[in-house]
Amino acid sequence: MKLDFWQDFDAAPDPGPPFTARYPARMPDGRWLHLPIRDIGVAGLIATQASFPVIRALSGWMAEAARPLGAEAVLGLPTLGHVFAPLVAEALGHSNWVAAGYSRKRWYEEALSVTIHSITTTGERRLWLDPLMLDRLRGKRVLLVDDVVSSGASAQAGLGLLAKAGVVPVGLCVAMVQTRRWAPSWPGEIPVVSVFETPALTRDAQGWWPDHSSAGSPMATASATSPAPAT
Repeated sequence: MKLDFWQDFDAAPDPGPPFTARYPARMPDGRWLHLPIRDIGVAGLIATQASFPVIRALSGWMAEAARPLGAEAVLGLPTLGHVFAPLVAEALGHSNWVAAGYSRKRWYEEALSVTIHSITTTGERRLWLDPLMLDRLRGKRVLLVDDVVSSGASAQAGLGLLAKAGVVPVGLCVAMVQTRRWAPSWPGEIPVVSVFETPALTRDAQGWWPDHSSAGSPMATASATSPAPAT
């Protein structure tokens, strides 16, 4: 099957609801990104399968949404957050970024790691921070970057890892907010900014219907009046 998701922005959305296989997400410049509907009732985004123009545009909008937070450093969460974090950091004027990871190097310390569970993977893993990167984070305004926030498990692990380094981030920046399952347990003092948000979806004989009650109250996103990043 031809992969037609995440490769281009469309001028108009698919008709609906109900939707059949794709959910149209509106971008800040008025275009649409069609996302596959997963059988668990959510729209999906896999950054490692997206085209370069789509990734560049999403990263640019992420940076614009995060700019008011005044971040001085960026910590990217694995795995898909690593697609966006370096581009966001560069767009914010930074010369580098910091990558948390799932693999442990010989010089890593147990004290700079936390356990992590994800809805997209099975089992338990550990999230690690290279101790050589501490100077890039300590005493800085750190922005946490990931691809999507859904259950909040990955983002919460990111908060825990930064806490091990003595850092409270100025915010979490993601491309997509996928429902609001994460919101009840998220610390209210840490803002979450994004490019777009998708609701939960329910299916009947006609197709998939968005449950807009799952989207929650308005949150900070990239401005619809911002110029579109170059694609």
